[in-house]
Amino acid sequence: MFYLLSSIVCSITVSVLFKWARRYPIDLRQTILVNYVIAAVLCIVLLQPDLTVFQQTAVPWPHLLALGILLPSVFIAMAASVREAGIVRSDAAQRMSLVIPLVAAFMVFGEVLISQKLFGVLLGLAALGCLLYKPAMDTPITGNPYAWRYLLAIWLGYGLVDLLFKRLALAGTGFANALLVALLLSGVLLLAYLVLRRACWQRNALLLGLPLGLLNFGNILFYIRAHQQFAQSPALVFAGMNIGVIAMGTLVGALAFKEALRPVHWAGLALAIGAVLCLLP
Repeated sequence: MFYLLSSIVCSITVSVLFKWARRYPIDLRQTILVNYVIAAVLCIVLLQPDLTVFQQTAVPWPHLLALGILLPSVFIAMAASVREAGIVRSDAAQRMSLVIPLVAAFMVFGEVLISQKLFGVLLGLAALGCLLYKPAMDTPITGNPYAWRYLLAIWLGYGLVDLLFKRLALAGTGFANALLVALLLSGVLLLAYLVLRRACWQRNALLLGLPLGLLNFGNILFYIRAHQQFAQSPALVFAGMNIGVIAMGTLVGALAFKEALRPVHWAGLALAIGAVLCLLP
């Protein structure tokens, strides 16, 4: 269970890092840029991708380019969401993004729809609605009435990223190969954006990218290792990761950062856990 627990801890620590960074005038776009450099280097050293595969097959560049744009975009959205909506709801929205590739599995990849999975999709949508809900006359958790937009961006963005990785796997590029190219494209595109916007480079923002890159890649690496360790029980890894992040995120947000959750949000978390259980293979 070491790999699975390590992946959960890395995922939650990324959110904590974003939450902590809000206290300082840090340009997180620069932090995210360095993160991709560190993650790409670690990908080369530890996963040893074979890029010759791109010479042997038709390279799905549209999908890779889409990943290059989406990865930094959802990272920036995640940072903003943690700041405005809190760790608990942000992590839950990310975990519920699994509904998108699941629906695509039925509509695009021809997977058979059974009643249990259909019920899981419905529970997931209900959970998302609860997590995004804010009464008309209520005061937002952080004072930002548009925090729900970041949660929606996380849900949609991470769902599309997962879907694109599945597409690349079907194209025969391999996860490590696709991951490295996506990281490099993300870094190049984000660097070009910052240069065009004439960003004022911040030493602290760049340094913060070092631990972020380690945690981000650690999350990916440990998740892969967990699947290898429990090769005969993928359901254990899938359920453990999603439920573990939601549960630990709730504890960290409520205890460490005093995030106030209303009953409707707690109901959303319960529905999210139920949805993940129903969506298990």
